[in-house]
Amino acid sequence: MRLRGQRHIPPRGAAVVVCNHVSFMDALVIGGASRRPLRFLMDKPIYDSPRLNWLFRLVGAIPVESERRDPGNIRRALEQVSRALAEGEVVMLFPEGRLTPDGDVQPFRRGLELILARDPVPVIPAGLAGLWGSWTSHADGPAMSRPPRRFRARVALVFGEPIAPHEACRQRLEAQVRLLKAEADQWIDTPNLNALERR
Repeated sequence: MRLRGQRHIPPRGAAVVVCNHVSFMDALVIGGASRRPLRFLMDKPIYDSPRLNWLFRLVGAIPVESERRDPGNIRRALEQVSRALAEGEVVMLFPEGRLTPDGDVQPFRRGLELILARDPVPVIPAGLAGLWGSWTSHADGPAMSRPPRRFRARVALVFGEPIAPHEACRQRLEAQVRLLKAEADQWIDTPNLNALERR
């Protein structure tokens, strides 16, 4: 695991972290890399998993369901996010709204803008690389539908500088996450990791 930029997550106060979504391990990786607890938004079907729901409740994950399946759920989720930010917590979300089907960053959805309209807080972009091709990604069919072929991976996670809420539009954040992911990809592919680590 190669990490850079954790200092960009403020030591105190509310913030939102956004990252590209590669695999079902992403939240675990990003949560482990943060020096502060993160409140994750996650799909309700995953949140309701019988084996893992106790853990998601323990870490304060916020379940999100489509309006078609559960009218009013998005409003309730936004209210939970708003309460968390009002209490100075850090909220983490994947603005693509789903795992990447091809390894690339997918277009960001509008949920992030809804959050910032209610609660204008700094946004910390992040780029994640190394988990595409794992059994928890969609690289070779639906995630977790086949036995894992490997149990180790070189993973890189790069946090960028905070972006002020009035500058944090969807397009700018998507572009920034793409740049950070490219940097993380390069970090994985470069033999001289120490040189990049010092940057």
